[in-house]
Amino acid sequence: MREVPEVPELTDDQPGRGPAGRVPFQVVEVTGPSMVPTLHHGDWLLVQYGAPVRPGDVVILRHPFQQDLLVVKRAVERRDGGWWVLGDNRFAGGDSTDYGTVPEELVLARVRARYRPLAKDQRSVRGVVGWAFYALRPVSAPRPVSAARSVSRRFRAR
Repeated sequence: MREVPEVPELTDDQPGRGPAGRVPFQVVEVTGPSMVPTLHHGDWLLVQYGAPVRPGDVVILRHPFQQDLLVVKRAVERRDGGWWVLGDNRFAGGDSTDYGTVPEELVLARVRARYRPLAKDQRSVRGVVGWAFYALRPVSAPRPVSAARSVSRRFRAR
C-alpha cells in the first residue's frame, strides 16, 4: 500500500487533529492483491486514524517485522497481545498466518470508504455507468450470513 500524502507529525495542542496529533483522515492508495475482492490494486481509501476497531473492519497497520511498510488487512478478532488480521484473498498471504498477532499500537487507522478510479479502457456508456455505480463505496464489516443462505450458496458454487 502506498500513502498518497505524508502524515504530518503534529503536536496534541493543535485543534482539529486526531489522536497523537495526527490528521484524523487521510487518503491512501492500495498496491497488491491481498484484499481482492474487497479492494483492488489502484483503489484509493479514505482512512480514519484513531477510530475504534471492531472485528471485521478493514484497517491500516504497520507490518510487524518491517515497520516502515504499511499494509491493509481485515481485523478478524482481538487476541492476547493485539489483533489477528487476514487478507480477503486467502492465496496472497502476508497476514497473521505468517506473522501472528499484530500489537494494538501497530494498528493505525480504520478504512471508511473505497474509491475505484475509472479504468482507461472503460469508454462505453455501459462501462462508465457501471463504474459510477460502484466507484465510491463505504468499507464496513461484512454482515453475518444466515445458515440457510450460506447452504444455498454452497450448492450453487458446486
